[in-house]
This record gives sequence, structure tokens and C-alpha cells, in this order.
Amino acid sequence: MDFGDDIKSAVDTLRKGGVILYPTDTIWGLGCDATLDSAVEKIFSIKNRDSAKSLIVLVSSINMLERYVSAIPEAALSILEVSDSPVTIIYPRGRNLAGGVCSADGSVGIRLCNDEFCNELITRFRKPIVSTSANPGGMNPPGNFDEIDQSIIRSADYVVRHRQDDRGVCSPSPIIKIDMDGVFRIIRK
Repeated sequence: MDFGDDIKSAVDTLRKGGVILYPTDTIWGLGCDATLDSAVEKIFSIKNRDSAKSLIVLVSSINMLERYVSAIPEAALSILEVSDSPVTIIYPRGRNLAGGVCSADGSVGIRLCNDEFCNELITRFRKPIVSTSANPGGMNPPGNFDEIDQSIIRSADYVVRHRQDDRGVCSPSPIIKIDMDGVFRIIRK
């Protein structure tokens, strides 16, 4: 599928340190360059979110994942191999990411994207992208574009057109925290 100008405009916005509003492989999200402090700060400001709360990052491949975590636990690779739906994994130690992306203990939540639009966006951008739900802090995440608060739409530097007409209701991904020794804990079902 050709996403044409939508991908180009989104990538241009990301490269300029801007914030995009885009459909992820789960719900609509606010995104930015996950390696740029000023862009991440904009996300926290738009959402009025406590900066002590870490953010989820999307990557397009295992190779990209390896550049942003210190190590990948075997259990995480096993989950990624068998999962047929999006799953966010919290890895023990992130690296090469902006402040505010990793939690206070250094861990980072990353989802290996399996969505054609998101993969093309990330591949063309060549860096991981923040993915946080497109809602003000403390509010429920939107199930589709029509449920996004107008203040969030106005705050984005670019609003992706792809899937705005999709009325299906989506939900956030499960989150699993995995230690290097393979011990895991389900954070969100």
C-alpha cells in the first residue's frame, strides 16, 4: 500500500523535532523522535503528563530494537516469535534514548510494530518513535480518531490522515516486564 504524502509529512515533522498524531498498531497515539529530549518534553506537555511516567517506543525490527536496549532476554524473543498481536515488552535497560523515555530504574517499554503504516513510517525515519495514547493524562485512551480530544489534535504538529475514517474500536497492547533471567510480570492485560 502506498501511504504517499502522509508518510513524507510525518517523517518531515519528526525530523524537525515535532509531534505527530498517528494510528499505531493498536490505538491512536502521539509520537515523536524517541531520541530527542525536546520532542519528548513536548509530548509530556501536550498530555499534561507526569514526566516520571515513562513512555512506550515503537521499533520496526529486531535490529533496531538491539540498538536501543542493552540486552534482549531470551524470553522476550520467544514472546515476539509467537505473538500474533501487538505486545509491549519492558526491557531491563534502555540506551540511546531521550530522557523521559526510560523509567527511573532504566527499563524501557518497546513494541516491535507489526503494522504496515507504522513500519513504513519508522523505517523511513530510521529511528524509534514514541507511542503514547492520544489523550490528556488521566483520561481514557481513544478507541478511534473520533474519540480524540480536540486539544490533542490541535497540539500535534502533524495529524496523519491514514485511518481517520476507521470506526473500529481499538485498545492498548498488553505490557509484559521481563528480567534478564526470564522472570516476567504482566503489567497490563
